[in-house]
Amino acid sequence: MNVDHIRAQFPGLRDKTFLDAACVSIAPRAAIAAIEEFLHMALQGPERSATLHHIAMDEKRARARREAARLINAGEDEIALVESTTHGLSLAAQALPLERDHRVILCDLEFLQLALPWCQLSERIGIQIDVVSHREGMINVQDIADRITEKTKVVAISSVQWTNGFRCDLDALGALCRDRDIWLIVDAIQQLGAIPIDVQKTPIDILACGGHKWLNAPFGAGFLYVRRERVPDLRPPMAGYLSVETPSGGWGEYFQTPTITPIRAYRFVREARRYEIGGTGNYPGTIGLAASLRLINELGPSRLAEHIFRLTDHLVAGLQTLGIRLVTPIDRQYRSGIITFTMGSVRENVELMEYLLDHRVCVSVRYTSWVGGVRVSCHFYNSPEDVDRLLNLVDVWRRRR
Repeated sequence: MNVDHIRAQFPGLRDKTFLDAACVSIAPRAAIAAIEEFLHMALQGPERSATLHHIAMDEKRARARREAARLINAGEDEIALVESTTHGLSLAAQALPLERDHRVILCDLEFLQLALPWCQLSERIGIQIDVVSHREGMINVQDIADRITEKTKVVAISSVQWTNGFRCDLDALGALCRDRDIWLIVDAIQQLGAIPIDVQKTPIDILACGGHKWLNAPFGAGFLYVRRERVPDLRPPMAGYLSVETPSGGWGEYFQTPTITPIRAYRFVREARRYEIGGTGNYPGTIGLAASLRLINELGPSRLAEHIFRLTDHLVAGLQTLGIRLVTPIDRQYRSGIITFTMGSVRENVELMEYLLDHRVCVSVRYTSWVGGVRVSCHFYNSPEDVDRLLNLVDVWRRRR
């Protein structure tokens, strides 16, 4: 893989060593160009009529559905365009047919966005939340299985944990939930774009992924996957005219029909897009997302993942040589693009982060449930030289203390 060719798509790398996609990534030229083209279209309105102009904009936005489906090997009808992971997870929680005393299993490593919708449902309708504790930064599928009761209806989990990069065994977890008829809800924002997920091989019911991290998409846009067979089991969404079936002849012809009336029986589309806003969404953001997704798909997600694993192998080996304690599990089976290490205390980790930022090396410090440290994101636009620069600066900082 030609990393120099890929890096040319990311001019933001010229003045820094960027190792923080787990926070928010930088965008490629392709995404910015797609947005600029759309904005020029919005400025000029080149179509014959405003109706045709709207249809043309809708088609550009729809490309994101196709590219998202391609990324995870789903059907386009299983993809809805959403604002963010949080938006997608909230839609899922509200759509599920949950009742008082139904139980939801979460783990204690999660980012708050995954927990919030279930906490709200707990307060509003009385669902119960069962929390599975991590074991040295890892979530054991058997521990989840042991918490399942006849009232358990949902397991909600991040495929990659945000503080230490632990990647759960989605195949085993998906099989467990499928066997027990339990909804598996996956937050994939810290995985997709780095490590592939194939929903034809891994049984997932609903997956949410924002675009601004490992998908490198600017603005607020992401996607929601809903397994086709599960759509009829969900509650109807917030209504909008784009979430109901398109009339024969299209909306343009429909709006020119004198006999139409707003008070009538409506039929929602039997596709995931019924969970979109249903009206005018974030067109620039979604068009940028489509371009970023297309770049990843054309480069090949599996090839990108192998490159990222080589970078993280290099980083892990370098940190071990320096005698620095890793927080991230070493086994590739449980690794992602995130490698977290610790210098000892929170104060020391923050001091090192500030030192690295002073030298234009972008990393973060993150913690939850006492798991975390200096978090490094190795993405497909990074090079071994980026990792070497980080390691050299860590060594210099450590020796000066």
